[in-house]
Amino acid sequence: MAKTEINYENERLLLEERKIKALEKLASAVDSLTLWFEEIEKSEWDERAQWYLAEFLKASQGNSEDSE
Repeated sequence: MAKTEINYENERLLLEERKIKALEKLASAVDSLTLWFEEIEKSEWDERAQWYLAEFLKASQGNSEDSE
């Protein structure tokens, strides 16, 4: 019984370590994206962002009409 408790504790610790490493990778990716968004020339992306938002709006309106 003591071995199973030790194994359970080791498994739990390994899982916690994996969670922490995954969160650190996510934080690193978000940090990189944040830096990229700060560095881009926003005036050049204005038209492109507007186009993507308009396409998203068209697609979402089309989906809501299909579901009715």
